[in-house]
Amino acid sequence: MIALAQFMVIMDTSIIGVALPKMQADLGFSQENLSWVFNAYVVAFGGLLLLGGRLSDLLGAKRLFSTGWIVLAAGSLTAGLAGQVWVELAGRALQGIGAALIAPSALTLLMTLFGSRPQELPKAFALYGAAAPAGGTAGVFLGGLITPYASWPWVFYINIPIALIVLAATPAVMPSDTGRRGSIDLSGAVTVTAGLAAAVYAIVRAPETGWGSADTWLVLLAGAALIAAFVAIQSKRREPLMRLGIWRAPNLAGANIAQLLMAAVWIPMWFFLNLYLQQVLGLDAFASGASLLPMTVAITIMMIVLAPRLISRFGPKPLIVLGLFALAAGMYWLSLARPDGTFRVDVLPASLPSAVGMSLAFIPSLGTALSSARPEEGGLASGIVNTSYQVGSALGLAAMTALAAAHGAREPADPTALTNGFSAAFLGAAVLAAVGALAALLTLRTPPSADEADSGEQPEEATA
Repeated sequence: MIALAQFMVIMDTSIIGVALPKMQADLGFSQENLSWVFNAYVVAFGGLLLLGGRLSDLLGAKRLFSTGWIVLAAGSLTAGLAGQVWVELAGRALQGIGAALIAPSALTLLMTLFGSRPQELPKAFALYGAAAPAGGTAGVFLGGLITPYASWPWVFYINIPIALIVLAATPAVMPSDTGRRGSIDLSGAVTVTAGLAAAVYAIVRAPETGWGSADTWLVLLAGAALIAAFVAIQSKRREPLMRLGIWRAPNLAGANIAQLLMAAVWIPMWFFLNLYLQQVLGLDAFASGASLLPMTVAITIMMIVLAPRLISRFGPKPLIVLGLFALAAGMYWLSLARPDGTFRVDVLPASLPSAVGMSLAFIPSLGTALSSARPEEGGLASGIVNTSYQVGSALGLAAMTALAAAHGAREPADPTALTNGFSAAFLGAAVLAAVGALAALLTLRTPPSADEADSGEQPEEATA
């Protein structure tokens, strides 16, 4: 059930990819604003995850888990029924709010179930981690199946029966928990969400308004001011949305940087790869979704079978660094795609190192981020790591959308211009992945070995 939650919240970020051209035609989105079908979801999701983590600690993870599914179903119904752009975006934002309640409570429930069983915890993380890329590609495949044979609103309606099944099963299968007394920092939630939304909006609009325009920089500065206000509020509140002292935990910052930059690469890859397959190579929606199945199979096998063994053998840091470098190599390879290319030559070979990279880096960075916090702050830690991933998704897609538009992606009828734009986005993503690898190399600390721990030695690099 917990893996299903992860599967669904990630699937909802990708299932719309194949349907985007149809939605653009029916609802009247421009090429630049089309990314807001994605960003409306991830801005609400990422901006409210800290609040979701706090509510999970206060109200109980099981209760919040169920509430999140109700909100997700309501948002899915709204998005499916939409006949105008603003209604579509409102439905997507409501879906994001539901996901922001589901994701941190699901991770808290996972730690409740397996936190006291260290031998089983890596396997649980592996299954949970595999659910993310599986949900991403399943979304692409289902979107490709649903869009031509039903209609694009069904990429949203599919959530409703799944939500009803989860709501019926949750009382019996999820562990009971109790909340604790405390206050809710609404001002913190408002400032961090508004700050993220302003930053994403400014970056998406920059190709149209100009990077040197006053409008672009005023909105960016407003976003930065709101984020600064959020940090100031957290430093003064007795019960903040995010206790700033949690960042002193060893490896918490490094693991969250890895998650943020990984998402800033992975989500734009899905977005632009779908557009390349359909708008340049001319594949229909079903073929576009099916063509990404090899990458999903590779990721799932590696995460479930190989990743736990490699973590046990080498530890998390080498895998995170190597995985992000492999992801950078895959993005660079995709940037070489041609306007007259083919799936077998231009997409499939490049997708495999990308799959390897994601498989190696995702689980150890997630596990490191969660295990770095105190047990009583499990909801906060899960909210932070999910926030990092979703913030990376939103800002990465916004930046790569702006980069693609500046290099020709505004011309949907010109395959050469589109390819140039998409290639620029893939190359930008490669740079972000390489930066993430270097950041992980410099910020993550290697824990002491079992022999050193037993003898009481504590290497300098492992101290807080």
